[in-house]
Amino acid sequence: MLDLERLLAERGTERLDLIAECVNPVFARVLRTLGYDIPFVQGRGQYLWDEAGHRYLDCIGGFGTFACGRNHPKIRQVIKQAMDLDLPNLPKFAPPALSGLLAEKLIAVAPGDLDTVYFCNSGAEAIETAIKYARCATSRPRMVYCHKAYHGLTLGALSINGGQEFREGFEPIPGHTTPIPFNDLTALECELNRGDVAGFVVEPVQGKGVFVPDDDYLPAAADLCRRHGALFVADEVQTGFGRTGRMFACDHWGVEPDILCAAKALSGGYVPCAAVLTRRWIHRKVFSRLDRVVVHSTTFGQNDLAMAAGLATLDVLQEEQIVENAAAMGRRLITGLRDLADEFDLVQEVRGLGLMVGVELGPPTGLALKMGWKLLHRIDAGLFPQAVLIPLLQDHRVLALVAGHQMDVIKLLPALVIDEQDVDHLISALRTTIQACYRFPGPVWEITRRLSGLALRSADHTSS
Repeated sequence: MLDLERLLAERGTERLDLIAECVNPVFARVLRTLGYDIPFVQGRGQYLWDEAGHRYLDCIGGFGTFACGRNHPKIRQVIKQAMDLDLPNLPKFAPPALSGLLAEKLIAVAPGDLDTVYFCNSGAEAIETAIKYARCATSRPRMVYCHKAYHGLTLGALSINGGQEFREGFEPIPGHTTPIPFNDLTALECELNRGDVAGFVVEPVQGKGVFVPDDDYLPAAADLCRRHGALFVADEVQTGFGRTGRMFACDHWGVEPDILCAAKALSGGYVPCAAVLTRRWIHRKVFSRLDRVVVHSTTFGQNDLAMAAGLATLDVLQEEQIVENAAAMGRRLITGLRDLADEFDLVQEVRGLGLMVGVELGPPTGLALKMGWKLLHRIDAGLFPQAVLIPLLQDHRVLALVAGHQMDVIKLLPALVIDEQDVDHLISALRTTIQACYRFPGPVWEITRRLSGLALRSADHTSS
C-alpha cells in the first residue's frame, strides 16, 4: 500500500527537480531564479512552513482559494465524514446526495433572485458555462468583456480574456467577442446599441492589477444590459465568498447579476468546486426539452466530496464570521499601506476592497533608484516589483506576487483569517523593504543583476 508520508520523506527534496524534468521546466527555472523554490512542508491557516520550521505569511493564498485558511480542521472533518459514509458518488442518472443542499445554501447568500445552480470544477469552466448560457438564452452571438480582464485560460474563456500575453501562440481564438475599457459606461452602451450582445462579463474588482470600479459603474452597467436585452454576468471566481469584505463583491453596490460565476474559495482549499448561479428563466432556455437535459454537463460536477467541501466552507464562513474579519482586516491593511504611499514616492497608489489589495509602484524621484527603475523596465516592464517581493520573502517571510503581466503592482490575497498581528507584520515588512530600495547598492541593484542575467540567458536560449 502506498505510504504518502514515507514517499514525501524519501523524495520530497526532489520536488523541484521533478517539476523541472516532468512538469514545467520554465516554471522551475523561474522559481530558482527568484528564490521562490522554498520546499514548503506544511500549511495551516494563513501560514506556510518550510523544512527548517520557519513560518511564512502567505499573501498569494492559492490566488484567492484559501478564504478559510489552509487545511481548516472543520472542513477537513466534513470531507472525511463524507468519505466514511461511502456515499453513492456520481450516480449520474439518479439524484446526487449533496448538490441540492449546497445549491440551496448558495441561493440563500447570493445577490438578487439567482435561484438555479450549475456545478462544475473550476472558474474557467464556470465562465465557459456563462458564455454558453448567455448565447442560448438570448439567441445572440456576441460577448463583451473588459481590457485587462482575466476569466480563465480554456479556449472559450480565453476569447474574453483581456491579456494578450495569454493569447499568444493560441490564435485564432474563436468567438464573436469585443473588449471595452473597464469602468467605461459609454463604451459598453455603444456595443449594446448594436443589438447583438448576448452578455457582458465583468469582474466586480479586476484581479489583474486590482482595479476597483467607480461606485456607479456596475449598477449602471447592469441596468444598461437589461435595457438592451443582454445578460449581466458577474465573474466572482476570485472576489466571491468574503474576499472583498462582503459575501460577494456585487453586494458592495447592490448589483443583481443575471449570471454569477463562483469557484476558488468554495472548495475550502480541498476539492475543486465551482458554481454558476442563474435566474431560472435562463436555465429553462438552456435545458428547454427532455432531450436537452444534459446539453451542458461535466463528469465531476456535483461530486460528493466537492459538495461536502462547499457545504462546510459556507458553514465556516458564517459560523466563524470570516467575511466580517476580511472587512475589518482589509480596512486596517489598506489604511496602513496608504500611510506608506504618503511616506515613499515609490508607492504610487494603494487600492482594493477587503483582503484583495493592490500596491502600485511608480517612478521614484531619487537619482540612484530612478536608474534602477529604468534598467529593470528595459528588461521587462513588470520586473521592478521583484525588488520588493524577493527581499520581502527572504528577509521577512512574506509570500506575495506581481498583480499581472508588465504591471508595477504587488497583489496581496491573504487568507481571510489573518489577524491584526499579521496585518501589522505585513505593513512593517513592506515599509522596511521599500525603504531598503532607496539604498545604493541595495536590493534594486541585486535584483537588476540577477534578472538581467536571466533575461540574457533566455534570449540566448530563444535565438539558439
